[in-house]
Amino acid sequence: MGERTPDVQDGNLAETLAYLADVIARRRDADPSRSYTAKLLQGPEDERLKKVMEEAGEVALACKDHDHDHIRYEAADLLYHLLVVLDAEQVTLAELAGELNARRR
Repeated sequence: MGERTPDVQDGNLAETLAYLADVIARRRDADPSRSYTAKLLQGPEDERLKKVMEEAGEVALACKDHDHDHIRYEAADLLYHLLVVLDAEQVTLAELAGELNARRR
């Protein structure tokens, strides 16, 4: 587990995800030696997918411990890595929202 994030304030998830998706898209062609995101996007597919699985497992373990701050921390890691995979597969946030909205009917 990484360092706990100090002074976390509530935010707007839609705005944050849109901002993060934009940053990820801008890092597609960046130098992988200078950008972890570029390294994931330009590296082997299996490495991206392993990170999603790893982070999902860490969320589950944090939930098992009922550790609120740890759950939040690991869920943020999972969302970031999931957004990287979605970018690599050219699935947009708008498409994802559409999928979720279609399930509400």
